[in-house]
Amino acid sequence: MAILEETAQLVKEKLGPDFDAVTIEKIVIGIFFTGVKLSTGAGGICFTPIKNIPQAVCCPSSAGRIFNPVTVGQTKAGDVLEALSAREPIKTATAIATLNALSATCWQRGLQGNYTIQMNRDAQDAVRMGADQSVAVIGAFVPVLKYLKQRGGTWWVIEKDPATLEPEEMAHFVSAERSREIIAKADVLIITGVTLLNHTLEEILQAAGPHAEIAVIGPTASLLPEALFRRGVRVVGGVWVQKPDELLDVLAAGGSGYHFFDDLAARIIIENKAWGNSAGNI
Repeated sequence: MAILEETAQLVKEKLGPDFDAVTIEKIVIGIFFTGVKLSTGAGGICFTPIKNIPQAVCCPSSAGRIFNPVTVGQTKAGDVLEALSAREPIKTATAIATLNALSATCWQRGLQGNYTIQMNRDAQDAVRMGADQSVAVIGAFVPVLKYLKQRGGTWWVIEKDPATLEPEEMAHFVSAERSREIIAKADVLIITGVTLLNHTLEEILQAAGPHAEIAVIGPTASLLPEALFRRGVRVVGGVWVQKPDELLDVLAAGGSGYHFFDDLAARIIIENKAWGNSAGNI
């Protein structure tokens, strides 16, 4: 079972009979993030894959690529989760935001597993990264790249769109053709949560070395972490939505993470107790 579907099954088990009663109260598909508020009062977000929406320039051809906005309110959350494996990017983003909101519902009810959740900390602070270790960054994480430029040593950045990189970062750019080779030999892997959305995370984790330090970070990865831990991830970094109504208003107005981090959604670090916690190196 894939990571997202496995997590959905775990959410269903944890919530028990209450799961079938959870409905969607509100959905906002913003420029940068898609947000969901559930009938439980919990919220969740996911990166909006604007560049991956096919035929988005044409209303008739794109209408079926999203959940029907006329009827989506009061839709059962479980029905939305059926789109976790969809190839329609916006449907998948909505489903992941819903899964993240359901995960927050579990945390609110104290339904946690063998892991710790630290609030109001950046996930990269928990990554174990020695000065002599090689690091592969999958996705252009600005704070991580800034740190690596200061640190020096061996590091690479694997990014679909090299235009997002600064000129001095291009020397470390790795194309898709070489990504598997680099992933396999990196001592540390820092992976964007967006790989959950584009269905590439499974392949990345399979290619990782058996002793690699692996972190999956970003608002899209704000979900129950067990499925990730089973695949070798030690650190998961995301957000825990604190004020869903205000957050969805911000997203509807075109807001990005800079507009909601810390005030409307707390940054969180989730660490696998089985692997031990870390004060981090960044």
